[in-house]
Amino acid sequence: MLVNLTIIDLAVVKSLDLDLAKGMSALTGETGAGKSILLTALGLALGDRADSGYVRPDCKRAEINLEFDLTDVPLAQQW
Repeated sequence: MLVNLTIIDLAVVKSLDLDLAKGMSALTGETGAGKSILLTALGLALGDRADSGYVRPDCKRAEINLEFDLTDVPLAQQW
């Protein structure tokens, strides 16, 4: 289960540290609120192709970190 998403210098996001509670989480918000940026960050962290266009203007690189809790997923622990 994904428990934390950290984004630094990606698109318009300077810094975001998002803790997710156990169970289901929903991304909601108005147009332009940043839902797609969160999904893009997840995709990039999981292996989507990246290009320099994702990096925030005037920054050299972007950073995305995912933290998972695999306590309840024995198969993932073995992998």
